[in-house]
Amino acid sequence: MSVDYRLAPEHPFPAAVDDAVAAYRALLADGTPSSEVAFVGESAGGGLVVATLVALKEAGLPQPSSAVVFSPWADLTLSGDSLTGKADVDPALTAKGLQIRARDYLGETDPATPLASPVFADLTGLAPLLIQVGSHEILLDDAVRLAGRAAEHDVAVELQVWPQVPHVFQGFAALLDDADAALTSAAAFTRAHWPAG
Repeated sequence: MSVDYRLAPEHPFPAAVDDAVAAYRALLADGTPSSEVAFVGESAGGGLVVATLVALKEAGLPQPSSAVVFSPWADLTLSGDSLTGKADVDPALTAKGLQIRARDYLGETDPATPLASPVFADLTGLAPLLIQVGSHEILLDDAVRLAGRAAEHDVAVELQVWPQVPHVFQGFAALLDDADAALTSAAAFTRAHWPAG
């Protein structure tokens, strides 16, 4: 199931989170057990996955079996050191571009709001989490800090940093062996958390 959530700037925060929660509620209402659902998202969608897990917890809904996020944008305050430290090797993203997108998404909302920037959220009780990121991207620190925050809150978390690859490198699986291996790893992680059989 791919969620066609509302996009900013026409539909700013928290529209995307609300839509993701609504889609999950619909799955549960249709009789799909939470243990048979895994969330996957990339970039801003990766941040949205984690924010949705937090929103589900706050709503008293069961967590899915697991979640996988690729190159998650998890800090809209843009405070990670890699925003400048990796700027020269990131072929896809710029800090200035992220500033514009953050403003579009947030409107007047404080960028440190946990459901907008889940690196600041209480992640206690979230589903097992796999985070994959390339070493050649300005969002490297978002992934590393998110993994640290998850570990701090006793979430089962695995961080995979793939060397010398760019933002959402998994999209190049047809051309790049590391991307194919990353997707295979993500699939294995997801399967490992589904019910036996």
